[in-house]
Amino acid sequence: MTRLLLVVVLLLAGMGAGLWFAQQAPEPAARDLVLHGNMDIRQAALAFDASGRIERMLVEEGETVAPGQTLATLDTTRARLALAEARARVDVQRAALARLEAGSRPEEIRQAAAELAAARVAARDARQVLDRQLELVAKRFAPEQQADSARNAFDAATQRVQAASELHRLAVLGPRQEDLVVARATLAAQQAEVARLEHEVAQGALLAPAAGVIESRVAEAGDMATPTRTVYVLTLNDKPWARVYLPEPALGRVARGARATIVSDGAPERRHAAWVGYVAPVAEFTPKNVETTELRTSLVYQARVYACAGSGAEVLRQGMPVTVHIPYDQPLTATQPCAPPP
Repeated sequence: MTRLLLVVVLLLAGMGAGLWFAQQAPEPAARDLVLHGNMDIRQAALAFDASGRIERMLVEEGETVAPGQTLATLDTTRARLALAEARARVDVQRAALARLEAGSRPEEIRQAAAELAAARVAARDARQVLDRQLELVAKRFAPEQQADSARNAFDAATQRVQAASELHRLAVLGPRQEDLVVARATLAAQQAEVARLEHEVAQGALLAPAAGVIESRVAEAGDMATPTRTVYVLTLNDKPWARVYLPEPALGRVARGARATIVSDGAPERRHAAWVGYVAPVAEFTPKNVETTELRTSLVYQARVYACAGSGAEVLRQGMPVTVHIPYDQPLTATQPCAPPP
């Protein structure tokens, strides 16, 4: 009986020791990091880049818009009238510049040459009259006053020849280079004014910067718009991301660019390929000066997990609760953001 009792005690002790060692054995390490968070969608507050009265509002809340689609327009009547005037000034200045660049016409050169020839003939005639008057004065057949008048007429004719010669030379040379420089600069300034007014007219249309959904319609037709006043709030379709928090022990095992999978609570059967696009460099709160081991392991770091394009991410909405799965210890050389989920 004593021997049987001893065997029973030994069996119970062995079972107890086995159970204790089983409880103390480390659990197999998890292969994936599972995090819970919420979806975040980028938004853009759209406003006109010019001031004016809103003429038309073309989309409503909840409508899907494409990149470059016109959402609203301003009354640009004043800017369009100023643009027409500026374009007319450009046409006038361009014609003036073309006239300068073309130089003198052949007809103008021939006219200047004819005027020079006529001045020379008149000068020869005045010289002949002066010579005759000098002869008459020498023979005392004419008073000295007539000779003086003839001499003055000859001098005037000589000056006219000089003036006609200079005019002919200017006609041959054409316009001054300084005049061409001024004309070209004036044309460039007027063309810049036209470009400015064209830009102002173009800013009268509010365009969608990217694909998305109109979340809010803030203004209405007839309101005054300014560059600081929001007209629409646009929710963008590109790169929805999940806001999650990495525990401090997992920080060294999850790198930026790591593959991930997003699963929404509303449709757990759908797995959206994703990747870790951002890990905060600091913890969410400032640790105490004296830390225990338990406190250090309770630190968390914000991370952003971006859903891949083409993964059905359009069903993910702002604030939607999601679960994120990130495989541990992914090799950096093999990391391919937006690879299909495993």
